Amino acid sequence: MFRSRRPSRRARIWGIYILILYTTPLSCLANFSQAKELIYKIKEGLPKGTFIGAIGVDLNLDFTVEPPFLFSLTQKKVSEQYVNINNTTGELYTSNAEIDRETLCPYSSEEQGCFLSLDVFVLPQQYFQLVKVKLLIEDLNDNRPKFPTDEIRMVVPENTPVNARFAVELSAVDPDLGIYGVQTYWLVNDFGVFTLDVEENDGGELTPFLIVTDFLDRETQDEYVTDIIAEDGGTPPLLGAATLKIAITDVNDNCPKFTESQINVTLQGNSSKGAHLAHLHAFDPDLGANAQISYAYSERVPRDTRSLFHLDKITGRIKLARKIDSFTSTFYKLTVLASGPGCIPAVATVTVYVIKVVAGPPTVMPRYIAPEKDGVVTLKESEPALSPIAFFTIKNMDKSQRLDCYLEGSGPFRLVPYQQLENEYLLETTSTLDYEMTSEYELIVVANNTQGLVIKAFLKVQVLDENDNAPVFQQSLVEISIEENNSPNTFLTQLQASDPDSESRGEVIYILGGDTPGIFVVDRLTGVLTVVTSLDREEKEKYRFIVRAVDQGTPRRESVATVVVTVLDRNDNSPRFINKDFTFFVPENFPGYGEIGVLSVTDADTGRNGWVALSIINGSDIFMIDTGRGALRAKTPLDREQQGTYQLWIEAADGGEPALSSVTMVTVLLLDVNDNPPIVLFPQSNQSYMLVLPSTTPGTSIAEVYAVDKDTGMNAVIAYSIIKRKGGEPGSFAIDPETGNITLKRELSNRGLYSLLVKVSDHGQPEPLYSMVMVNFFVNETVSNESYIQSLLTRSIDIEVEEKPWYIGQMTDGPERYELFPCRPVLIALSVACLVFFFLVVILISYICCKRLKKIRKKRSEVEVPLKMKNGSTHFLNRKLRQMSNI
Repeated sequence: MFRSRRPSRRARIWGIYILILYTTPLSCLANFSQAKELIYKIKEGLPKGTFIGAIGVDLNLDFTVEPPFLFSLTQKKVSEQYVNINNTTGELYTSNAEIDRETLCPYSSEEQGCFLSLDVFVLPQQYFQLVKVKLLIEDLNDNRPKFPTDEIRMVVPENTPVNARFAVELSAVDPDLGIYGVQTYWLVNDFGVFTLDVEENDGGELTPFLIVTDFLDRETQDEYVTDIIAEDGGTPPLLGAATLKIAITDVNDNCPKFTESQINVTLQGNSSKGAHLAHLHAFDPDLGANAQISYAYSERVPRDTRSLFHLDKITGRIKLARKIDSFTSTFYKLTVLASGPGCIPAVATVTVYVIKVVAGPPTVMPRYIAPEKDGVVTLKESEPALSPIAFFTIKNMDKSQRLDCYLEGSGPFRLVPYQQLENEYLLETTSTLDYEMTSEYELIVVANNTQGLVIKAFLKVQVLDENDNAPVFQQSLVEISIEENNSPNTFLTQLQASDPDSESRGEVIYILGGDTPGIFVVDRLTGVLTVVTSLDREEKEKYRFIVRAVDQGTPRRESVATVVVTVLDRNDNSPRFINKDFTFFVPENFPGYGEIGVLSVTDADTGRNGWVALSIINGSDIFMIDTGRGALRAKTPLDREQQGTYQLWIEAADGGEPALSSVTMVTVLLLDVNDNPPIVLFPQSNQSYMLVLPSTTPGTSIAEVYAVDKDTGMNAVIAYSIIKRKGGEPGSFAIDPETGNITLKRELSNRGLYSLLVKVSDHGQPEPLYSMVMVNFFVNETVSNESYIQSLLTRSIDIEVEEKPWYIGQMTDGPERYELFPCRPVLIALSVACLVFFFLVVILISYICCKRLKKIRKKRSEVEVPLKMKNGSTHFLNRKLRQMSNI
């Protein structure tokens, strides 16, 4: 016989271990033999919480094992910055910081890719494994091309051949890869003479080339300004822009030309050295060195002639180099060449006629009154009309010949004989000079006689500028409109004033007037007017100030322009109710569509932005509101007994886009009107009765009349009084006018039925409302024949008038005071007769009224309690019946 032995505790533990070892899935254990690598693709810029991948699912892990798997990132900084991992499921999500491929991998190419490497530990220890996770960040078109500078300048010679190419070295850069990088370039305006071509180098970079498609002429247009656009390959494409300025450089493609190619000059034979003969002028439309002109005599001009007539090679002036002592008439032909770089010289011919001198050569001798230097007279433009300039005396003229002297040249000048003196002529102005119209005049004084002798004297008049012009605004009234809530330093306009004076006299600065608010600033040199702060139309709608334009002359001159800045309204103000909330008191039974109250609302905006419409959010089936006046009305009469308080939410919305609104609460409180008579709850009917024992002693409370009134306040304060009776002597019963408690005042000697007609009245105004109830007492030791009592109740009876009306109870404390009632007319008569006691009576009545008011307030809370009774009222009445039956 064998006895089984219970295995020891150690044997049980080893058995459980072996069981777990053999039941654990071999696939899970096999997965941790080596590190795994997972690759996920995600787009850059994903929001927080975007799912990336599930490491546990992708490793085919069995999540039913115990203890459960735990996943953790080894790089905490990477976890906090870019990704989060679910520690129990191994799911990867994006974290707070959006991944920007260009920031993460600034130098990676499209072939290399952009990877974010993560190391994930799989725990606990028995499942430990290191998982290599790589996130391949795919590029998005989130960067637009950008030029390294906002303005690109290029230089193109004007003689550039058609189809010539110029590389735009400052090309655009786009950090996006592949198709999202820069794909093409184009010009906003090619002016019909340019186009763009794009070339790609071995590294894949695109370089735009400017191609000339037509002939250029600097003299026609010396600069072209357009925008160059770089476009990437996204959908839609993103653009980058820069200003392209193409300067056309000058080429010497023009040669000098004389304004006059043939000039005739007459010269007296005895002319002195330095006499002015002629002034040649040639013009070259090129610039700089290409436009430099030099004057020289042709080789055809003899050497001795060149030495006689000096030619200034820069100015082209010809003067007499030495004195001529010729007594015979002759002439000289001077051929002058105007030469420019690389040009065939232009040719002009000056013919000098030398007049024979008989008795000394006739001459025109000037004597200057105005300032003069080297034959140049200077006059201020402020000189008045008829200002003298110079005297001209004609000498050595044959007196037998008639002399004719006149002035050649344009301008406000005249040459007149002076005071009947022979051969004396005065040169003077005919009107005031104006430097801004003409700053220089060339005049010739010509004298000839009947033999054809002509003498000329050359004179140049230079007008000196004075500060005689004030700056002039283009507009004397500048009206500007700007929307409110503008950003600070907003550009308003550029004021422009011009001054035709020269040098500093024509330089204009702009100054704001002293009445200008400090929020406006004008640039003194450019006239740019800005507002430094944000404007609020509700604070001020219109600003009016002046701007002065001042020149830099002496004395300074200025002009004034008026600036009117109108602030345009924006819907930035919500409608605002005058009160935070509204409370209206309305008597109940107020007629339908009567005006309950007016809600005042304002909106500081104007136009549609300030137009306000009112609407009821709740309660629109009972109430309505006028949008125009804001008058609140009820569609039907309201009953306080049904509902005493209404709370409405009123919304005010303006007409702006988008509309702004505000909400206020309106409380409508219904004031009570005495429209409900008291309701007698006990006794329940006029046919009910109560048993009263004959042995009941006077002073005992035998019954209580209980009534309620649905009204409130004084309208609900109830007074009880006995107005008629049947049976018993007067004063046998007394009722408390406030509580309705009926007390036996005298012994009841007779058995049988006693009836009291009790009037239950409220204190309403203007007329109190009341109800009647019959209170029946059956005086006996017991009720032996109830049918007999019912027959007595149904039989018509005569009720006698009670001696004490119900309202006397309000003025006395009980039957003891009833005997004093006949004294009241006497007191009234005495009070009327004795006016000296009038004030005493007034004080007494005031005291009684105050005492009564305190009692009414005390009873009000007691009266209102039954109004709240619904299901409990029946229980209360039954209790009252039981109490009276016990009596």
